[in-house]
Amino acid sequence: MNAMTATGGEPAVRVAGLVVRCCGQVLVGPVDFEVASGSVAGLRGRSGSGKSTVLRALVGLLPPPLSASGDVRVLGTDVARPGVDLPVLRARAVLVGQTPVVFPASILANAAFGLRHAVRLPRAELRRRAESALQEAGLWPEVADRLQAPAEELSVGQRQRLCLARALALDPAVLLLDEPTSALDAASTERVESAVAGLAGRRTVVIVSHDHAQLARLCGDVVSLDAAVPRPAGVPSC
Repeated sequence: MNAMTATGGEPAVRVAGLVVRCCGQVLVGPVDFEVASGSVAGLRGRSGSGKSTVLRALVGLLPPPLSASGDVRVLGTDVARPGVDLPVLRARAVLVGQTPVVFPASILANAAFGLRHAVRLPRAELRRRAESALQEAGLWPEVADRLQAPAEELSVGQRQRLCLARALALDPAVLLLDEPTSALDAASTERVESAVAGLAGRRTVVIVSHDHAQLARLCGDVVSLDAAVPRPAGVPSC
């Protein structure tokens, strides 16, 4: 398995011998890699190789009956340690899913949604951080004059960047992006990629993508999961 090794200090993500099982059957693994703080790194592999599963394992979000073994450390936190505060970790290492989900509320309220539920802040500070996140996600020029408009009015590409802004409002150290442009047209893909590229050096980003050219454009290092045990067809019943 390829490795993305930190150039100095503790890596933001360290995975050693990660194996994901369902009812005792290996679905993916073993997987080994490291991601340096502030770098943009990619996970690639054929369909069913476990890319999204690995992302979810990094923040303890595997659905039952899946289980993980091995050493997984994110921002120095042992994800598998009994008693670990996973909600706190998930506010510092935020997973953005493949499908852009917006809530039946305004654009501004959507950008502040996760932040509002994570910390207690004055309304003015919530707004400031939400607006800053919209700028960082590259959506601000398109929505600055209609922040109170329903988020459902946005295009799919804009919704994807709104989900990115929602994550960025939490000021995470790590962003985990699962196929962030798989459903987007070329123009929207370019805008999302531009927003992600702008995060380099300031946040650690791990991207799952089937698009090898995209990973080459955005990532300093890429890990291939094709050498790991492939996920069998179908999930065994438990």
